[in-house]
Amino acid sequence: MSANTSRQPAADSDLPSGSGPAAPPADDTPAADAGATAATGEAGRSARRFWSARRIPAVLAALLSAAAVGLLLYDVIAVRAGRSAMDWRRRLAEELATRPLDDVWMIVGAAVAMALGLWLFLLAVTPGLRRLLPMRHPTGVPAPEEVRAGLDRRAAALVLRDRAMGVPGVRSAHVAVGRRKVKARAQAHFRDLEEVRGDLDTTLKEAVTSLALARQPTLNVRVRRPKKG
Repeated sequence: MSANTSRQPAADSDLPSGSGPAAPPADDTPAADAGATAATGEAGRSARRFWSARRIPAVLAALLSAAAVGLLLYDVIAVRAGRSAMDWRRRLAEELATRPLDDVWMIVGAAVAMALGLWLFLLAVTPGLRRLLPMRHPTGVPAPEEVRAGLDRRAAALVLRDRAMGVPGVRSAHVAVGRRKVKARAQAHFRDLEEVRGDLDTTLKEAVTSLALARQPTLNVRVRRPKKG
């Protein structure tokens, strides 16, 4: 997921800047303990990825299996009742009995069946929902196991892009958020490129940390001048 923009008028960011004073606790609990309970700590419980229900593949596999088994069962019952078997089943039995294993159609059929089985197996053992990034559980805050938080990758890219556009000298920015890496590409129309890159790297690191993701992605920042003409 990515976000791309050109220079916009300055606006307030959705993320807190962290520069304001912290509110004192309401009771006699020390401020340090209250902050450790309310804030999301680095040592928070790691969250697992979200699993997709796979409804469409499951429905398709169930319907195809039910249709094939039902047709075969109907033909078997018809044969038991004294009727002749369907042409397709006699033809299939004859082909399986006479064709050698190294026949081209036998190899193609086996390859297709193996590919379908591998696809269903991968759907069963992989989580899916790659667009959702699991978030950390706040330290010291009890919550049931079924309550989990996630952040859409596109929303995360928009937040990081807005932070990048707030860096002085950045003319346009493009941010792509993955599960393990965040790529930021920016164009600077004034200031030294190294200074812009340093400020952009610092700003985006703080913004990525404030997203409170369960797995902290690595940050890759590149800054260049816009093409002339």
